[in-house]
Amino acid sequence: MMAMADDGMFPMSELPRLNLRERGIELTAEQLFNSSEISLVDGICRVNGCTGSFVSSDGLIITNHHCAFDAIQKASTRERDLLNEGFIAQQRQYEIPAPDYQVRITENYRDISAEVLAAVHDGMTFLERTKAIDKRRKELEISAEKENPGLRAEVAEMFAGRSYVLFLYTYLKDVRLVFAPPASVGNFGGEVDNWEWPRHTGDFSFMRAYTAPDGSSATYSKVNIPFRPKRFIQVAPEGVDEGDAVFLLGYPGRTARHRTASFLQYEQNVRLPLTVDLYQWQISEMDKAGSTDRAVAIKHASRSKSLANVEKRSRGQLQGMRRAKIPEYRLQQEAGLQQFIDSDPQRKQKYGTLLKDLAAVYEEMSVAGSLEIHLMQLRQACRAAAFGFFVIDAVSERAKPDLERESPFMDRNFTQSTQEIRVSMTDWHPPTDQILLTGMLQRLSTIPGAAQISGLQDLLKQPERIPEAAASLITQTRLGDQTFVEECLKKTPTELASVNDPLLQLMRSLYPEYLKLRELDKTREGKLNQLYGSLIEIKQQFLSTSFVPDANATLRFTSGHVRAYSPADAVVRTPVSTLKGVIEKTTGVEPFVTPDAVLKKYAAGDFGRFVHPRLGQVPVAILYDTDTTGGNSGSPVLNSRGHLVGVNFDRCFEATINDFAWNQDYSRSIGVDIRYVLWITGTVYEARHLLTEMGVTP
Repeated sequence: MMAMADDGMFPMSELPRLNLRERGIELTAEQLFNSSEISLVDGICRVNGCTGSFVSSDGLIITNHHCAFDAIQKASTRERDLLNEGFIAQQRQYEIPAPDYQVRITENYRDISAEVLAAVHDGMTFLERTKAIDKRRKELEISAEKENPGLRAEVAEMFAGRSYVLFLYTYLKDVRLVFAPPASVGNFGGEVDNWEWPRHTGDFSFMRAYTAPDGSSATYSKVNIPFRPKRFIQVAPEGVDEGDAVFLLGYPGRTARHRTASFLQYEQNVRLPLTVDLYQWQISEMDKAGSTDRAVAIKHASRSKSLANVEKRSRGQLQGMRRAKIPEYRLQQEAGLQQFIDSDPQRKQKYGTLLKDLAAVYEEMSVAGSLEIHLMQLRQACRAAAFGFFVIDAVSERAKPDLERESPFMDRNFTQSTQEIRVSMTDWHPPTDQILLTGMLQRLSTIPGAAQISGLQDLLKQPERIPEAAASLITQTRLGDQTFVEECLKKTPTELASVNDPLLQLMRSLYPEYLKLRELDKTREGKLNQLYGSLIEIKQQFLSTSFVPDANATLRFTSGHVRAYSPADAVVRTPVSTLKGVIEKTTGVEPFVTPDAVLKKYAAGDFGRFVHPRLGQVPVAILYDTDTTGGNSGSPVLNSRGHLVGVNFDRCFEATINDFAWNQDYSRSIGVDIRYVLWITGTVYEARHLLTEMGVTP
C-alpha cells in the first residue's frame, strides 16, 4: 500500500487511514463522519462561501463576522447602521432575513469517477472533452436528486481529469441574522491587522437557519420554524491553551498544490500582480466615494471588504512565493521527475513531453493574460455591466436545452442566480460605477489587441473621450432598475437585441468575445485536466505516494496544536492574544476603535468566568498549526473531544502561500477564542439568551 503525503487537509474518505489518537484526538473516524449514523459532521455547515457550526438544537449557527458581513451590510442604512452599532435580536421575530444566504450540510458522498470518465474518448478535442464531462456531471446530479428527494447533488472534481465524487447536501434557504458585534469588534484592526499575528479581532456572528413547518427547505416566510439539526456542536467555555490539540472541519475553497512550476510562474508573474493592482485601485475608488457619505460607504462595504481580503492575500502569496522560491523549488522537483520518466523507454513514450505540454498552456495564458483579465474585470468592476452581462447570458443560455446551459442558468439553479443579482443591485451606486467603467476602459486602451475587439473599437480609438463615453453609458442605462432587469430576463434573444439601453447594447456587442473566452477556458481546462491526470499518475509511481486532493469547497478535516511560531530570525510569537492587547492597540482612530461598552467592562474588571487561568485576561484569539485556506473562515476550532473552543477566521501573512505549498513550520491559522465570543455576547452586549441557548451558564 502506498504511503500518504500528509498535507494536512483531508477529505472524509481519508479519515479511516489517519491515526487520530496520535494527533491528540479522542474521537474515532466514525464519530467524525458516518453517513448512516449521526456524527460530528452533522453539526457543521457551509454558509455561502464560508463554514459555520450549529451550536443549538434550534438551528443557531456561529460563523465569522466577515462571513455574515454581507447580511449585516444589506440590513444597514445611514439611520440604522448595523455595521457600526452591531445587532442583537432579543427575540426570534426580530431576526433579520439574509436573502442571498444559503446553508449547506453534507449528508453523503460516493465516488463516480468511472461514470464521469465514461463520457469521454480518445478522439475528442479538448473542448469536446470538457463539455462531455460537464454534461455527464449534470446528468448524474439530476439523477441523484430524483433518487434523493429534498437533497441537493453536486459533483466535485477531486483530482483533475482523474477522479470525481458526487456529494449529497441538505440546502437551507431561509437564513437570518441573530447577533453581530459592531465592526469595531468584529473587524478590529481592519486591513492593517488582516493576515497578521497577533490579532485582537472578535470575528464572529450568529445566524439561524429556518425551514418550512414540515421541516423541508424553503425560502423566507413568517411561518417558517427554526431548523432542527441532527446534531449541534457543544461549546467548551473553558477554551484551550498553548500545546493543546485542536482540529477543524470545514469547506476550504481552492488550493493548487499539485500544479506545476509553470503554473506558479503564471501566478507569480501575471495573475497575482494584476489582481493586486486592479483590486487596490477599485478599493481606493470605493473608499473615496464613501468618504463623505456614510450611506455610500455602506453600499460599498461588503464588496470593498471582499476585494481587500483577496488583495492582501494575493500580496502575501506573491511575497511568500518569492521568499520561499516556490517556483524554483517546484522546478527542481520536476527535474527529478523528468529524469525518472526519461530513464524508462515506456515511461518516456507515455509521459516524456508531459511537463512541456503543461508549460505550453501556461505560456499561452501568460501571453494573453493581461487582455483576458482586464476584459473579465470590465464586466465585474462596473456593476451595471455585470448586471447587463448576466441578462444577456441568461437569455441566451435559457434558450438552450437544460443540460446544455451553463450551470447558473439551469432550471435547478436559476431562481438562486436571479436572487443573487437582485440583492446585488440594491448596492448599486452609479457615480462609482462611472468611475470604475472609465478606469477599466482607459486601462484597456493601453493593452495591445483590445482596440481590435468588436464593441470596444469606437470606445477605445479616442482614449481622451473615454470619460465622456462612460458617463453617457452609466447615466442612460436602466440596468440598475430591478423591474427593467426582470423584464429583460423574460425576453427572447431577438427581443433583447431591440432593447434601447446603451450599456446593455455594449455588453451585447462584447458577448461574442466573452463566449470565445469561455470556450477557450474550456479548451484549456480539457487539456490541463487530461495532462494533470497523467501527472498525478506518474508522480505516484515516482514517489510511491498517494496524494490528498487539492481543496475544492468540499468537506475537509485538518488537525494540529495551539502553537507559537517564528516569522523572522530571533522573533517568537506566542499563540494567545488577550483583551489587554485590544486596549493597548486602541487609539480611537480607525481601525483601532474599541466600543465604550467593551472599555467599561474592561475598566470594571467584569470578566466573569471567561478569564484565561494562566494569563489572567480574557483571551481574544488563538494561533494553531492546522492546514486551512479560504472557505475555512468560520470553521469550528474543536478540542480533542470535538467541543467548540474557537472560530477560525484567518491565516498568518506567511501562511498565505499554503494555497501552493504546505509547510507546518510557517503554516499558522488564527481563530477567535470561544471565551471572547461568550464574553462579548453575554457580558458586554447582554445577549445572555444566546449563551443559555448554547448551554453555557452566563
